[in-house]
Amino acid sequence: MKKLLLLLLVPIVFLSCGKSGNVVPSVPVNFTASLFDPRIAPLNASGGYVVISGYGVAGLILYRTADRRYVAYDRCSSYQPEKHCAVNVDESGFTATDPCSGSKFSLADGTPVKAPATKSLRSYYVTVSASEIYVSN
Repeated sequence: MKKLLLLLLVPIVFLSCGKSGNVVPSVPVNFTASLFDPRIAPLNASGGYVVISGYGVAGLILYRTADRRYVAYDRCSSYQPEKHCAVNVDESGFTATDPCSGSKFSLADGTPVKAPATKSLRSYYVTVSASEIYVSN
């Protein structure tokens, strides 16, 4: 009887082990731009943002917070990231919306502010020198 119980429990244990949840894939990001480049001029003001294509999984959002810090997020939604659905910055400039699920994310810190998403947007490191901005992971 013990052997039969063991034979039933072992497959259940192995089948119950799986991924800890969907996450936005980690891909190398290495973006550099001059702070004087007119394409990133919106970052001069708090609440300003720039969408950069060709980096990360679905592009990047660079954002200037109210306390004048720079932050960068992957546009790939954290809700069902395997769909590679790119979030779009809302008219307010304070949130971004996943057009596939309706999830909303704060651009101040990347956290979800409207369900169904429960995970933050993937963030990247931002370094600013006297004349350039660098985004990397």
